[in-house]
Amino acid sequence: MNTHSHAAHLPALVRDAAARTPHAPAVRDGDTTLSYVDLDRLAGRYAQALAASGVGRGERVVLWTSKSVDTVAVMQGALRLGAVYAPVTPSNPVARVLRIADGCAATVIVTDEPVAGDPRFVSLGELLAKPVLPTPRVPTHDVTPEPDDCAFILYTSGSTGEPKGVCISHRNALAFVCWAADETGLVAGDRLANHAPFNFDLSVFDMYGAFHSGACVDLVPAAFAYAPEALTEFLFDRGITVWYSVPSALQLMMNDGGMLDRGVPASLRVCVFAGEPFPLADAQRLRAAWPSVRMFNWYGPTETNVCTSYEMTERDLAATRPLPIGKACSSDRVWLDPPGAEIGEIVVEGPTVMLGYWGQPRHEGPYRTGDLGRVDPDGNFEYAGRRDQMIKVRGHRVEPGEIETVLATHPAVATAAVVVVGTGLEARILAVVVAADGQRPTLLGLKAHCVAHLPGYMVIDALRLVPELPRTSNGKVDRTALTTGSPVRVG
Repeated sequence: MNTHSHAAHLPALVRDAAARTPHAPAVRDGDTTLSYVDLDRLAGRYAQALAASGVGRGERVVLWTSKSVDTVAVMQGALRLGAVYAPVTPSNPVARVLRIADGCAATVIVTDEPVAGDPRFVSLGELLAKPVLPTPRVPTHDVTPEPDDCAFILYTSGSTGEPKGVCISHRNALAFVCWAADETGLVAGDRLANHAPFNFDLSVFDMYGAFHSGACVDLVPAAFAYAPEALTEFLFDRGITVWYSVPSALQLMMNDGGMLDRGVPASLRVCVFAGEPFPLADAQRLRAAWPSVRMFNWYGPTETNVCTSYEMTERDLAATRPLPIGKACSSDRVWLDPPGAEIGEIVVEGPTVMLGYWGQPRHEGPYRTGDLGRVDPDGNFEYAGRRDQMIKVRGHRVEPGEIETVLATHPAVATAAVVVVGTGLEARILAVVVAADGQRPTLLGLKAHCVAHLPGYMVIDALRLVPELPRTSNGKVDRTALTTGSPVRVG
C-alpha cells in the first residue's frame, strides 16, 4: 500500500513521514541509519543552527560536503527556513566553491571540517555547537515556502567559464518526484540507492522519492561511484530495491564487477538509468539477465529534470534502433522543433521546467534543451545528439568553454580547445593546446592546474600540442579536426 505524501513543498515530506512512521529508516550511510523521527529532529537542530548563523528565508546555503546523514539533514534544515541550498561536491577546489558562493551571494558555506580563509565557512560540527536559545532569527515554527519559491540550486558547467546555477522550485521538484514515485510504485518498504552526488539531478529522485513514500535512501559512498566490485557488493548486500544511476556505472558493474554472474539481486525490483545514452547491446544484456526487474530509461537536462520516460521490456531484446528515451512524463509537454522534421531540437514545457539560472531573468515559456531528437515508429522520442558543443562524461554535463577558460590561465598556454574522445566508459577529455612563446606545457602540469580550479570530472585526461588550432571557413574552431592529428599523451 502506497503512503505517499501530498505535500506542496519539500520540507513537509520528512515531517509527514515522521508523523506516519516515526521509527522507519529514512537515511542510511554505511553503519549509520537515521529513522524519520531522528532525521526530523536533526533537521530541526540544523535549521536552528543555520538561523543562528544568519540564514533566513530565500538566502543561500552552499553545501561543500561529502555524502552523509548530516548533509541530508542540513538540506532539510535549510528548507525549513525557506532558504535555498546549493550542493557542491568535495572534489571542487576551494577557488570554484568561492566563485559559486560569491555568485549566489551565499550566507554560509557548510563544510565537513573547519576551513579558514572566509568567514562564511562553517563546519557541520561548528553548526551543531551553536547555541539554540531563541533569537530573532531562529524560528519557533517552520517557514512555509510557496510552491514557486526556489528550493535548491544545481550548478552545472558554464560555457563562459563560470558555473551556471539551475534554480529548482518546490513545484519543479515535486512534479517530477510525485510522478516518479507513482511510475515506479514506491512504497514505504523500499530502499533506494543514492549513486549520484547531491549536485547531480539524479539524486533528486533517490532522496525525495524516498521521503515522499516514507522509504529509505541508502547513500552510496563517493569512493564507490565508479568502483565496479564495490558497487556490485552495495547493490546485492544492502537490500536495494530501486537502483538509479548513469548507464556507465551499470556497464562497469556488468563488465568489471561480476554483477551479471550473481543472478538477479534478491531485493531489486526497479532499475532506472539516465544522464547519457545506454548502448543498446549492453542495455539488452542487462534486460535479458534481469527479466523480473522493471527497467526505465529516463531523459531530461538539469533544467527540466526528467521529462520523458521509456520502460524497457522483453520486446526490446530484438530491437535494432537506439534505446528510446520515451514519451513525455511528469505532466510536461515535449515536442521537436521544427515540427515535422525528421530530426529536431527537443523542447519541453511544463511544471518541471526550472525557474531560471541564478542571477538571470526568470525563465518563461518552453525550454529548448539543445538536444536533438527523432520520433520512432511507436511514437517514442530517440536521442540524436547535441546542437552545441556541450559534452557528457559519465553523465556529467561539461561545457568545454569552462575547461578552456581555466586552461587559458596557465602561463604555458596561449590558447586551448577541449573535446571528448571516445564514448561511454571510454570517454576522455582531450585538451588541444597552443603553447605560449617559449613554453612547453605538460599533461601533468595542466592536470594539476585543472585540479586546482575544477571538479574532478572536468580534469583533462589527454593533451595534444599543436602550433595553431584548426579553424573552419568561418573562423570558428574546427572541433571535428581536433580529434585527429599527432599521438595524444594520456594520463
